[in-house]
Amino acid sequence: MQGLRKGKIQSGQKVLIYGVSGGIGTFAVQIAKSFGAEVTGVCSTKNLDFVRSIGADHVIDYTKQDFTKNGQHYDLILTTAGYRSIFDYKRGLSPKGIYIMVGGAMKGTKAMAQIYQALVLGPMLSMTGKQKLRILSAVPNQNDLVFVKELMEAGKVKSIIDKRYPLSEVAEALRYYEERHVRGKVVITVVRDDKK
Repeated sequence: MQGLRKGKIQSGQKVLIYGVSGGIGTFAVQIAKSFGAEVTGVCSTKNLDFVRSIGADHVIDYTKQDFTKNGQHYDLILTTAGYRSIFDYKRGLSPKGIYIMVGGAMKGTKAMAQIYQALVLGPMLSMTGKQKLRILSAVPNQNDLVFVKELMEAGKVKSIIDKRYPLSEVAEALRYYEERHVRGKVVITVVRDDKK
């Protein structure tokens, strides 16, 4: 929610979400659609139908197509995963487009390079033209939570749960999550024992 707002989302905009099938991306596509945006999701081959099922207007298989070379330009690019250069995202933006990095892997050379680029190069590149390249620092906001709650109650946004694990299997849940093939969220269930 905050990443889309920081990107100044509006009805009719062309929005690209890179990493659309994960926990952040599944919410982002639905929220962007609730604002009236035309949403393109970028994911792997196995997630194409899944991403369409949650509302994406267009889907790009990153294993077969490079979104920066398809001739399209986006008003807002939101990345939740991936290891692209900030210059790739800049090429995919419309002349006044905004790039927002909201998540991604925290380990590995490419992941760290992407974070560094968003933190250091993003502000510098933003000064040289009308395109803006930023990283999101999320801040808890009750109004945003109420807004998302209302979207969920209206049926415009739903939580996508890939797998549930009992509290006793947290280690297994983390292993599954670290494989980076999660569709939606991984949930840890806690059963309360009222007999004690």
